[in-house]
Amino acid sequence: MKTVAIVEMWDNKTISVYVPEFDGFSLNGQGNNVDEAKRSLQECIDEYVSMIKEQGREVPESLKNVEFEYKYDIASFFECFKFLSVSTFAKYAGINPSLMRQYKQRIAFASESQKAKIEDAIHRAGSELCAVKI
Repeated sequence: MKTVAIVEMWDNKTISVYVPEFDGFSLNGQGNNVDEAKRSLQECIDEYVSMIKEQGREVPESLKNVEFEYKYDIASFFECFKFLSVSTFAKYAGINPSLMRQYKQRIAFASESQKAKIEDAIHRAGSELCAVKI
């Protein structure tokens, strides 16, 4: 079962990955980068499942064979995919590069329409990359 996990960068540059709701309880991981935070979340889940089993309780279905669909904020997206140039990607997305850098640095925050424009450009780039043959 795919579960949405939110990836966010905080003002102190810490990355947090959390699942808003696992049958009424919240689990999260933190790290200095996205991969570290994802591992921390998985460790948190593993420890929680172990505790449930030690107590002789049934492990909730939502915690069995969990797969994540990650939803990034703009800052954590560019932290995770460092090979993308923020300025070049902004031009590809049709967004002012200076404004995109502000989104990445959390100086400004994108409106819902800007987020949709960025997400569309990410998906378009992904489709174009998938079609490449070398």
